[in-house]
Amino acid sequence: MPPNAVKGAPKAPPGGPGSGSRPKKKPATPFAVKPIGAFYVFFIANLLAALYAPIQDCDETFNYWEPTHYLSHHYGLQTWEYSPVYAIRSWLYISLHALVGSFRRLLPFSTKIGEFYFIRYALAFVCALCQMQMFRVINNTLNPRIALFFMMALIFSPGMFHASASFLPSSFAMYTTFVGMSMFMNWRGGLKTAQGMFCFAVGGILGWPFSMALCAPFLLEETVFAFLSDKDAVIDAIMRGLRGVIAGILVLTAEFLVSGFFYRRLVVVPFNIVFYNIFAGPGRGPDIYGTEPWHFYIRNLLLNFNIWFVLAVAALPLFTLQKIFSKAQQASTVTGLRSIIFMSPFYLWLAIFSSQPHKEERFMYPAYPALALNAAMALHIILAAFGQSDPKTLVGKIPGKLKLLIVSMVVIGSVDVGLARMYGIYTAYSAPLKIYEPLESIGSSGDSVCFGKEWYRFPSSYHLPKNMHAKFIKSEFNGLLPGEFSEAMTGFGLWSGAWLEPPGMNDQNIEDLGKYTEIRACNFLVDTYYPDSEPTELEPHYILDTEHWDKVACTPFLDASRTHTLARTIWLPSMPFIPERFQRKWGEHCLLRKKVKT
Repeated sequence: MPPNAVKGAPKAPPGGPGSGSRPKKKPATPFAVKPIGAFYVFFIANLLAALYAPIQDCDETFNYWEPTHYLSHHYGLQTWEYSPVYAIRSWLYISLHALVGSFRRLLPFSTKIGEFYFIRYALAFVCALCQMQMFRVINNTLNPRIALFFMMALIFSPGMFHASASFLPSSFAMYTTFVGMSMFMNWRGGLKTAQGMFCFAVGGILGWPFSMALCAPFLLEETVFAFLSDKDAVIDAIMRGLRGVIAGILVLTAEFLVSGFFYRRLVVVPFNIVFYNIFAGPGRGPDIYGTEPWHFYIRNLLLNFNIWFVLAVAALPLFTLQKIFSKAQQASTVTGLRSIIFMSPFYLWLAIFSSQPHKEERFMYPAYPALALNAAMALHIILAAFGQSDPKTLVGKIPGKLKLLIVSMVVIGSVDVGLARMYGIYTAYSAPLKIYEPLESIGSSGDSVCFGKEWYRFPSSYHLPKNMHAKFIKSEFNGLLPGEFSEAMTGFGLWSGAWLEPPGMNDQNIEDLGKYTEIRACNFLVDTYYPDSEPTELEPHYILDTEHWDKVACTPFLDASRTHTLARTIWLPSMPFIPERFQRKWGEHCLLRKKVKT
């Protein structure tokens, strides 16, 4: 950064991001993409995700869509996390999304499903802005080719198809990671430590507290450079850090006030989240919901990022080999130490969460920006080495056209696999977003739509028109299901369900029979039928029970138990040349209507 911008700040190489003179304009390259062009690409990719990505995690429905629906429409399902006894979910985070949905109601042709997708579109837009910001910094600070690879890693990866428009704190933390990393990476105009800390604080306090760990390498870099400089540099670094801490405290204060208003008690939600996940004690905490082996994230990231994940893991070893064997320094990149700092967040995050017993795909979302950056830098290093034309070297003896063919096959193959997985996920699991439309014409106000074994596939109350309510009937599941926010109004004020203590809630996943309704009270029922599946007393084949239920809408749903792993992983066409063992096997996901006895 310029020495005259911040006194005592570390100096970078001449002409680089730390030069005191005006940086020279980089020559045009075939890889240069303007930030606005990158934004359009990101936004289109995210919009497609908002339109077609299934809801993969029932936490997204019950912990975020349902409370948002409650704020906007005064009813919805409530999990134990929103009980004021536990208070481990942020109402400020929910309120921001409820405001977006409520704005849609001011526009013409408003429907609840329109609100649902409007919120998703807003998330896609915000995500694209954040992606563009990091793209711009990579383009200016590192290399336009790295920026292009960064964009490719994001738009063609199933991981971002899931994460970009998901209504989850981990997705929100991913947005702030894009911006926070770009602040720390960009030294032009002065160090932006306070701004970077603020971004990570927003993601950690409103979203997921653990995401703030991703800024640790950048703070370490700041500390090291400060203590290697003079006394003034140390003081400047401390002041930047204090400004960042104060900004974080302001965010925490806003969260404290808003969540305190809804819970009607003094709560620090980020502290409650950390305490529950780390210090809850035996029989409590995230591990009661299942554990996975240490290699879970390796398998998951290979599925969701394929070759880009391999490149991300290989980034630091490749960079080390480059520094050892390359004679020339890369004039277009920052110093070696800064490059290591840029690569570190992904390794840090992967190490921390691989060591935790309870693992979920969404826990990786905040690190996706770091993964894409590592992958882009690794591919840039490989191509720099692969592009050598010195005939004395082994690489130099390979014909240029053959090199181009090899690189093209790998990159295009990765893109094809990524797109095939995205389309495969959509075709296999999107049925729960499609079957509720007939309720607009055949349902009545206040009807009950019931869920048995398919309780976790309920998309949200936004999909139920005319004040219809979701209800649960007993199935083989014996854990704790969501209850309902209190709809008491007179004498309790607005949103009383946020502070009235709901019955039957606990943090040990102990079943509460009060969460169930009798099937005779159901007007509609959602169920899935798989051929060759065996019915049980609690989970009969309702779809085959034509005496009591009529089919209203049915959509194919992948039968994962009978489908080959390859066909579950990516989309394969149902054509004669595909062997039978690789053909997808299907069930059907249906909305049923109770027959009226005459």
